[in-house]
Order: sequence, then C-alpha cells, then structure tokens
Amino acid sequence: MKKAGIILLCLLLPLANAFAAQNKPLSVDVLWQLNRIGSPMISPHGEYIVAPVTQYDVPEDKGATQLWLFAKDGSSQRPLTAKGLRASEPVFSPDGNTLAFVSKRDDDEAGQIYLLPLNKAGEAQRLTEVPGGVYGVKWVGEHLYFISRIFPGKNWQQMSEQLKADKDSKLSAQQWNELPYSSFDHWIDENRQAHVFRINANGGEIEPVTATFNKQLPRSYQSAASYDVSPNEQYIAFNANGWAADKKTRNVDPKIDIFLAKIGSDKAVNLTPKNEAPDANPSFSPDGKTLAFTRQLIHGFYADTANLNLYDIQRETLREITTDWDRSVARYVWTADSKGFYAAIDDAATRRIYHISAKNGKVKPITDNTNYGKPSIANDGTLVAANDSFLYPARVIKIDTRSGKTTRLDSFNDDILADVDLGTYESVTYKGYNDQDIQMWVHYPPGFDRSKKYPLMMLIHGGPHNAISDGFHYRWNAQTFASWGYVTAWPNFHGSSSFGQEFADSINPDWKNKSLEDVFKATEWFESKDWIDSERMVAGGASYGGYLTSIILGQKHPFNALLIHAAVYNMYSQMSADFAVHSTRFGNYWDNPEIYQSISPHYGAGNFNTPTLVIHGQLDYRVPVGQGFELFRTLQSRGVESRMIYYPDENHWIMKPNNSIYWYNQVEDWMTRFAEPGGR
Repeated sequence: MKKAGIILLCLLLPLANAFAAQNKPLSVDVLWQLNRIGSPMISPHGEYIVAPVTQYDVPEDKGATQLWLFAKDGSSQRPLTAKGLRASEPVFSPDGNTLAFVSKRDDDEAGQIYLLPLNKAGEAQRLTEVPGGVYGVKWVGEHLYFISRIFPGKNWQQMSEQLKADKDSKLSAQQWNELPYSSFDHWIDENRQAHVFRINANGGEIEPVTATFNKQLPRSYQSAASYDVSPNEQYIAFNANGWAADKKTRNVDPKIDIFLAKIGSDKAVNLTPKNEAPDANPSFSPDGKTLAFTRQLIHGFYADTANLNLYDIQRETLREITTDWDRSVARYVWTADSKGFYAAIDDAATRRIYHISAKNGKVKPITDNTNYGKPSIANDGTLVAANDSFLYPARVIKIDTRSGKTTRLDSFNDDILADVDLGTYESVTYKGYNDQDIQMWVHYPPGFDRSKKYPLMMLIHGGPHNAISDGFHYRWNAQTFASWGYVTAWPNFHGSSSFGQEFADSINPDWKNKSLEDVFKATEWFESKDWIDSERMVAGGASYGGYLTSIILGQKHPFNALLIHAAVYNMYSQMSADFAVHSTRFGNYWDNPEIYQSISPHYGAGNFNTPTLVIHGQLDYRVPVGQGFELFRTLQSRGVESRMIYYPDENHWIMKPNNSIYWYNQVEDWMTRFAEPGGR
C-alpha cells in the first residue's frame, strides 16, 4: 500500500484566511448555487473545447445543462446552447467543425441528436427522430452512431405506436420472467433491448448495427463506453452477455464479453470467451490496427483490478500490457499516434492523469495532487480534462503532458466562492487493522484553532470499493459538514480502491471486521489529539457506509449519535436488490449461511442503543427502501431515539435541490443535538 504521508493542502481562495470572520461557510445553499461542469471535449484540430455546464434553479427544483465553448488559451467562454434546456454528450465531427449533442426540444418525446456548426453561423438542427430516444453517441467517419432501446421486430412507426399505447395505458403492472428487473433507480422492460444504430451525418435512413448479430448490449447499463467503431467504419466492438443461451442463470450473473464484428455482416465473434469476469471499455486505435479494452479476472468482484489489453486486428492476437501495475485502468484515451494512452487513474485516493505505453505498458504519472476526470485529446496532442479538489468544484483544465503543469480555461464559480471560507484539509496516515497503514482525509472547519477542542464527525464511505479521493463532493461534502464546526474525517479503510488489489479485496467476504477496526482506530487517532473533544463525536455513512454504521450501532463505540443512509442492513433481504453483494462470488445465503450470519448488521439489534437518523429513498433499487424501514422499526421497537426520513421521489442518492437542502439541514439538526459544534 502506498503511503499517503501528511500533505497539507492549503488550496484556499485568496481571501479565505484573511477575512474568515466575515466570510460565509460552504453551506448547502452555496453548493446548489455552483455551476457543475462535466467532462470537456476537445475537437480533433484542437481549436474548440466544449463542456456541459449544469445550473440549478432551487425555487423551481430543477436544473438545466448548457454546452459552453472555451478558448484554448483560457481567454474566453460562451454558451453554445440555449438556457433552460438540457444538452449532453457533446461529440465533434472528424473535421472538428460541427458539434453533435443530445437534447430534447420542441415536440421531441425523447432525447435526439442535434448538429451545430462551429465554423459558421447557424442554429442547431435535429438529425434523428428515434421514438425511444438516443444516447451513447459517437461520430466516426460519415456516420453518427448511437444506442437506443427498441422492441425487437418492430419498425420505428410500430415502436412509436407501442410507446404511446404504453404511456396511455391504465395498466400499471409490470412482468418479468428473468433478471435483471431493475438498475439503481429504474425498472428494466424485458421486452426491449439496447442496440447500436447509425445515421449518415447528412441525414437519411437509420441503419441497425448490432441488431443483426442477435446480441444485445448489457441489459442493466449501456453507454458510449459499451461499444466503439473503427476509424474506417469497418468494424464494431461491443459488450454483450457471453454466456450460452441455455445457461440457467445467464442473466442473474451476466458474463460481460467483448464482441467484434464487421459492420453490415450478421456474425459477431466473441474475443473473450474464456474470461468469466468483465471485459469492457472497447476502444479502437486511431490507426485502426488495434482494439484496446479493460479486463478483470474475478467474476462477482466489481473492484477487481482492471488491466489494459490490446487485440491486434490483423494478427488476431491478444496481449495484456499493465499486468505488473497494481492499479485499475479506467477513463482512458488513445494518443493520436496510436502509441499509447492517457488515463485518469485512481491512485492512493487521488485520481491522476497517467501516460501508458502501448508497446510495453510502462506507466508515467503526469499530474500530482487533486482529481482529474477522463481526458480528451486533439490530434496535435493537446490534452484537456475536468479538475476538482475538496476545495473547488470541477474546472476545465489544459494539461502540459511533459511537465504536468495545467492551465485553467474557465472562470465558473469564482464569483460564488469569492466570499466563502472553505477551511483546510490534509491527508494523514495512521495504523489500522493489523497495524497496517491507512490513508485518511481530515477536514478542518474555517478558523480552526488548535488550542481549542472540536467535535468529530466520522464519515464512512460507500462502495465499499470506492475510495474517497481528492475531489469535490456535492452529496456528502466534508467541508460543508466542517463548516458547522466539526473536524470531519474520511478514512479509506480496508476494501477501498486505489491502493492495490490485495487491499481492495481484503474485506471479501468478511465485510465487517477489518474496515470496522480501521474506523475505530481512526477514532482513536483523533482521540489522541489535543484539539478533539472525545465527548463530542458522531458518525455516519451511506450504502456500504450505512452498512458499517449499522454494524457500529450494534457494537460498543464512542459515538453520541449516528446517521445511516441507504444502508445494507439485512444481508438476506438484500436479495431483493439489483445487486446481491456476495451471491455471485461466494454463494447465496442458502449455500453459505455462515457468511451472512457473521456479517449482517441486523444480528446486532439486541445491542442497539444509540440515537440514529435513518434516511432512505423509495426509488433506491440498489439498496431497497425496506432496509431503511426495517432498521427504523427495530430502533423504535427497542425504544432507541430515532428518526426516519423517507423520500418517495429519490433513489440511492438525494439528487433534487430542495430534497438535498432538507437532507443537509436535517443531518445538521440531528448531529448538533448530540454533539455541540464549534471549538471550546
């Protein structure tokens, strides 16, 4: 495990320390004023840089996304699309002079592709009229490729009629005969399939691409990363379930493989038939000779290290190039010369840009501190990406790939944050389970004074295999919690990603003990500090973090109150979710009941006696809402002071502005009741 060390990151805005007393904190109200920048895209010739920017109208409780154009020297920025509409998935034409994007306008029933010229005056023109809408757009050669979910066997007119009939129907029942039936926050219609289509950039008939192969894209989730098209438009590579049709549980635990086919043919070849774990993210090299994709080896372990594989189209040979590197490859792009890649890699709780050689897999870090998103590259090698940290939201950044130096290209949010005191944070390393090094982020409130004692808010991240990295978080913002007057902690306990395969997999199937000890050891680390009041400590987490907080609830612990959001509380009833945790890899509860008995939080109910705030959303199909109500009923039945907050219109996350504001305010109310904020 790489030691994080102690790195004090004083990335404050200029006035933050000098005028802390008169500045406002990073409150939830400020969070919803911020402009949220998505992944920037650079045109092939490097002249245009475009990124989606979302703004929220809190009184109206909705947001709208515009596409903005940024000068490559950072001298200007201007909107390309109208305010009040939604625009997403910007992609450039091969010559870089036209922008395609997805939007829903006028009489559109669903999102369609629109084309906007950038080298001349003109309005965006709709290109597609697909009844079920489009997403996952790519522009290759003369065509725009996209994904749409269709009713197999129906033409576009018949599909339009079917969708209208379904919308007008008074019948609310849904039927499933096999999995999956849901994914995170939506039900999956088993009568529809996701396929790739294409349309000429000048318009015309829509052509099916993958429907002719008798293979649909993965049913639970699809995006532009689910497929790619070779530069000469000869081949398509795509993800599909590789299990044989007669496998009884083929859709319970799908085998995600890479299929390669000639466009226009009726046969697709499985390139990865022997690997049961996911092979994903196919991407053709700019010269069209090589197909890259990521490969995991452990079926049922989503955080298994993903290595980069290269398939030679001509020779039909496969080689893995990052085998000796203990980090997962993700968010990667080819260099223009087809000799390597740039990728945003999770590395020791920071997402850094790396260069990877296609020849030998040699890796080189390009950036250092703070997070970077998936890069976009021009033909001349110009690299852009989004960059954020705990102390500032995403920005549009140009990266010098030789020096790692960056140039900011936008000026969003500077006015909003000009009078906000963001506090400070640092990365520390402490001894956790088995005396092993554990990295932890520590956030200090504005005006922090080490001569005083402060309460502690221990945050327990979800996943569990999703490390908290040095980026801006809207749903659980540690600096917002700190602004209430708490020292706030995010430990990256055992099981967290970005610290290597062994560390990530160390908590399987025992979700409980190692990470639990890491949290308790983190608390002891704070208790040893003169500036922490051990009589004022609270804790909380969501998803797996809610699970571990539920475990803490049944243990002897030092916390005055707990927050448990969207928790996996009962490992048995988690079978009703779209993801059943241990079933694929370690067997179901009827096969190995001892695993579930030893780690399920509900077995500790007899010891529950800590005031607990429980929060859950009805549309959460990853951790169904019954888990929250079961926990709340248990607490009430034991006479434990508790509160249940239920959102009928939210999923695994609280996404709507007013619901989010209420969430933060309720959490603040609950925590401050049991641990008075501020230094003493």
